[in-house]
Amino acid sequence: MATDDQPARSDGPELEVPEAPGGLGPPVAPRRPHVLVAHGDERVDDWWWLRSDTRDDPDVLAHLEAENSYTKAALAHTDDLQARLFEEIRSRIKETDLDVPFRKDGWWYYSRTEEGLQYPINCRRQGSLDAVEQVILDENVVAGEHEFFALGAFDISPAHGLLLYSTDYDGSERFTMKVRDLATGADREDEIPATYYGTAWVDDQTFFYVMTDATMRPHQVWRHVLGTGSGTDVCMFEEADERFFVDVRRAKSGNHVFIHTGSKMSDEWWVLPTADPQGAFGVIEPREQGLEYSVTDAGDRFLIVTNADGAVNFKVMAAPVDSPGRTSWEQVEAHRPEVKIEGLGAFAHHIVMFERAEALLRIRVVRRSDGAGHVVAMPEAVYSAGDGGNPEYDSDTLRFTYTSLVTPRSVFDYGMDTRERELKKQTEVLGGYDPSRYTSGRHWAVAADGTRVPISLVHRADLPAGPNPCLICGYGSYEYSLDPGFSSLRLTLIDRGFVFAVAHVRGGGEMGRPWYEQGRLEHKRNTFTDFVACARHLVEEGYTTPGQLVARGGSAGGLLMGAVANLDAPLFAAIVAEVPFVDCLTTMLDETIPLTVTEWEEWGNPVTSPEMYAYMKSYSPYDNVTEQGYPAILATTGLNDSRVAFWEPAKWVQKLRASTTGGRPVYLKTEMGAGHGGASGRYDAWKDEAFIYAFILDTLGLA
Repeated sequence: MATDDQPARSDGPELEVPEAPGGLGPPVAPRRPHVLVAHGDERVDDWWWLRSDTRDDPDVLAHLEAENSYTKAALAHTDDLQARLFEEIRSRIKETDLDVPFRKDGWWYYSRTEEGLQYPINCRRQGSLDAVEQVILDENVVAGEHEFFALGAFDISPAHGLLLYSTDYDGSERFTMKVRDLATGADREDEIPATYYGTAWVDDQTFFYVMTDATMRPHQVWRHVLGTGSGTDVCMFEEADERFFVDVRRAKSGNHVFIHTGSKMSDEWWVLPTADPQGAFGVIEPREQGLEYSVTDAGDRFLIVTNADGAVNFKVMAAPVDSPGRTSWEQVEAHRPEVKIEGLGAFAHHIVMFERAEALLRIRVVRRSDGAGHVVAMPEAVYSAGDGGNPEYDSDTLRFTYTSLVTPRSVFDYGMDTRERELKKQTEVLGGYDPSRYTSGRHWAVAADGTRVPISLVHRADLPAGPNPCLICGYGSYEYSLDPGFSSLRLTLIDRGFVFAVAHVRGGGEMGRPWYEQGRLEHKRNTFTDFVACARHLVEEGYTTPGQLVARGGSAGGLLMGAVANLDAPLFAAIVAEVPFVDCLTTMLDETIPLTVTEWEEWGNPVTSPEMYAYMKSYSPYDNVTEQGYPAILATTGLNDSRVAFWEPAKWVQKLRASTTGGRPVYLKTEMGAGHGGASGRYDAWKDEAFIYAFILDTLGLA
């Protein structure tokens, strides 16, 4: 255990950059310097040429294939280990299983899985769970022989006779929408290409769907009438402001359809009564920069969660359905500085509020008749809870989910008046899993500016006193909370003596809106220094050493990985960066790249602001690679990723290899037929996890 201000350092096992069998070395992409100029500043990008908007440049594809060949060959000595790890993962999972059914209008809906099949089978029964099963959509059949498959929409019509669903076969997140007749099981002729997430039935003949622009920004809501060609569809709403995303949804009460358009910091909602399917949407409250609000249909009124009038952590208001604008809002729940209201669910007799305090999500039930409320008690100090799916409005039973780092996902039905709960199902972990064999808890690191940063961690209860190998994960962007939850896959490392930790860094939402604000825009570096502080805390407390410490993050969490690799490379033995957003400055300067403009409220606008340009340049992982001894690094990406382009990690890997002085390997693995989420089937996903675990164990000399 270190005793001075800095943790003890160790480079860990020194690994030679491997030469694969047959003399195959790391691919070296030729340097073709490209000068980038902004605000009088010049940057030279030697690997700019790896950008390929069409995804079919033969030189780029050849390079990515060469990277895959090298990674596969260099880690071929772990093939047996990967196979064993995959079987371990698989052995804990009940492959033939059933979700907890939920009821809607006399129908029971559920999905199930079967051993050997990659995807769920979606089913229902009418009247009771003893009735004959009807398969609504077997995703395995729809996937066919495609290497990749993702289901987008899955939306049952109001009378339960039709299914609106959409499919993606390459990971691009552009979906083809179809309508299935549930009486016959056949698809109707209605087919709409290139749609996005978001659908809403108005009645059994009319539905709305969302389309994207050339940058993959959802910007339009269209109306389709069954039996007509998509060429006759009507655009009901179009969002011109490039900062705003559009979505559409049907209220649980069935009385209204809502369109939501929002940027990172502003919202606007539009509403249409379902009794008027050919009508026009009306605005609830016109947009105002900085005004955020969300709307829930509560039958006789709308409930609105908003930050209006300085409610930083939000409050709840109510408004008449026929006069929903801000001038009619009346307070239902006051703003509390120490508690963030994340959202709510409306029932005929209750309001359920999902609140965040002390890096935990809690559930509070309020009776509508008299305003009496209570927080639902939870059995552990560190946990995660949330909405378990509550499609019926006129119900006094709340379904919620519960999990912790040691408790598998559990589904409860909770009497909102009686406070009695019934465990409907806990995910079964095969192989004799015993939660008492593990210990979880909460630690607090101290950041560079004195801020206390929460860490959730778990390890075997009988783990010898440290140091031990440790995997620490983080994200820290978009106000997304990386809540502590269970994963049977993770047991593969924990049972081998690993400590698993989650760093709840600023930029996430774990500690309310101020926690997010302190990790975005001109405060973004707090995200990175918080993560380093959490890693150092684990070293200083004797849990691990730098030679045994591995960091992992994906997407914006991959940016975090790239930043901390530059910031404190000696602190980590290895880093796993999945679909990492590592060339953030270049991307934020290019308005033609998907999603750039909408991201300016998260990261800043370096196009118009010299100050933000300089600030982003100071932390951008790709721009700050220097000559130093980097950890072993595994980067992953998908060729069809529309969120973080494949060339970001591809360029980063080249620059790392050209700059590292420590002799540790840098690998790139590209899914050539997938997108941001990686492999789509569950067995493929488990194999990917086994591959990552094999890399970690091999790097630490524990294979």
